Amino acid sequence: MKIVVIGAGIVGLTTAYYLSRDGHSVTVVDGGKGAGLRTSKANGAQLSYSFVSPLADPAVLPKLPLWILGRNSPLSFQPRVDFDQWRWLFAFLKSCRSSKAQRTTAELLQLGMYSRQLIHDLVARENPRFEFESSGKLLVYQDPKAYSQASAQMGFQASLGCSQTLLSPQQCLELEPSLEAIRSTIAGGIFTPTEDAGDCLHLCVELERIMSSGRDPVKFRYQTTVNNLHVEDGRILGLQTSHGDIIADAYVIANGVGAQHLARQVGIDPNVYPLKGYSLTYDLRSDSIAPRTSVSDLKNKVVYARLGNRLRVAGMVDIGDTSMSIDPHRITSLRRNVDSFFPNLKPAGEPEAWAGLRPARPDGKPLIGATRFENLWLNVGHGALGFTLAAGSAGLLADQMAGRPTLIPADIFALPNSRQHPLPRGARGSARRSAA
Repeated sequence: MKIVVIGAGIVGLTTAYYLSRDGHSVTVVDGGKGAGLRTSKANGAQLSYSFVSPLADPAVLPKLPLWILGRNSPLSFQPRVDFDQWRWLFAFLKSCRSSKAQRTTAELLQLGMYSRQLIHDLVARENPRFEFESSGKLLVYQDPKAYSQASAQMGFQASLGCSQTLLSPQQCLELEPSLEAIRSTIAGGIFTPTEDAGDCLHLCVELERIMSSGRDPVKFRYQTTVNNLHVEDGRILGLQTSHGDIIADAYVIANGVGAQHLARQVGIDPNVYPLKGYSLTYDLRSDSIAPRTSVSDLKNKVVYARLGNRLRVAGMVDIGDTSMSIDPHRITSLRRNVDSFFPNLKPAGEPEAWAGLRPARPDGKPLIGATRFENLWLNVGHGALGFTLAAGSAGLLADQMAGRPTLIPADIFALPNSRQHPLPRGARGSARRSAA
C-alpha cells in the first residue's frame, strides 16, 4: 500500500518507520526544511514513561490564579479573541477531576510502558545515535507538603506497574551530587530507574537516515505544505499541496499543531491547541558540575536532561502565545531557575535558546487511530509527551491499520464516533511487536 504520513516530527517519523517495517511504501510530507525542525527540535529530552500525569489535574486548580498572574510563573495565560482557545480551556477545566485525571494517568502509563519497550527495541535493532542514556529520573521536591502528596501518588503509580523509590535529602545528594548547592532546601525526592534521555532532533535525523536506505526507502517531501484533503464517498482521494497533488491509498495526519486546521477541513475536530514551551541547551566544560541523571525541579516545573557534554533545560507553559518567537523575559526566568538550582554549572558559553509549540489536547490524551473516512488516520495531540509516547503511539497505530490485535486497548485513544478501518487484507504487514 502507498501511505502518506503528514508531519516529519518525532510522531510522524516513528509512524513512518513502523509502517515501512510493515512493508508499505511510505512518503513523509512536511512543510519544513527537514526532519524534526519544529516541536521536536529542542524539547525537554526526557523520555519519562512513568511520568505521564496530565496537566489537567485538580491539584493544578488552586495554583492557576497565582501562576496566571505571576510574571515568572511556570504557566502564563494570554487571553485572545479566539473561540478555539476558550473552548480548549473550558474542556481543560472540565477534565480537572480526580477520577478523570487518575483514569487518564493509568491509560497514558500503558502507552508509556509500551513506548519504552519499542524505543529499546529500536535502539537495539538500528543503533541510532541520539545521545540515548538510560540514566533514570530524579524528581526533586523543595516543598514538604508537595513531597508528602507525591509519596501518596507513588502508591497509585506502583499499583500500575511503576518501580519508584522514595529518597531522603541525603539520598538525593548521593545519587546526584550536583544538587549540593540546594542541600538545605531539599525536602526529598522520587527516583525512577527506568526513565531515559536523548536528543529528539538527532533521533528524527537518524530515523530519516535509516528509512532512506533499504529495498523500498521512505520518500521525504520537505517544504511541501498540505493545504487541503480531497474527499469523495467517505474516502480521501488525495492531498492538495504547495507542490501539486499527492495520491496514495491511505493517509496519516501526524503534524502536531497543524493537525487541528487540517483535520477540521474534513469535519474532524481533534481539539488540539498549541501550548508554548521553552528550552536552553548548555555546552558544558570538562569541570562543569552538572547532573548525570535526568532531574525535574518540581517547584519551578523545570526539567534537566544530560545529552553527552550538553545539558538541556526546558520548562514553561504559555497559553495564548501561538508564535514561534522567543520571549526574552521567559528565557531570563528559565536561566534564573538554572542559576538557582545549579549555581556551579560552569557552562562553556551562552546557552542556545529555543521555543516550540506543544500540540496539546485538554485531557492530555493523544488521538491514535481511525476516522470516519476509511483511509484517513490520526496520530495527534501528544502535548509535552510527544518524544516519550511517539514509539508506542506509532506502534499502536500500525497495528490498528494492519488489523492486528493491539497490545494495549486501542479504543482508549480513539477519536469519538470513529470506526475501525483496517487496510485491505493483502496490504497488511506481518511485523509483530512485543511489550515488556
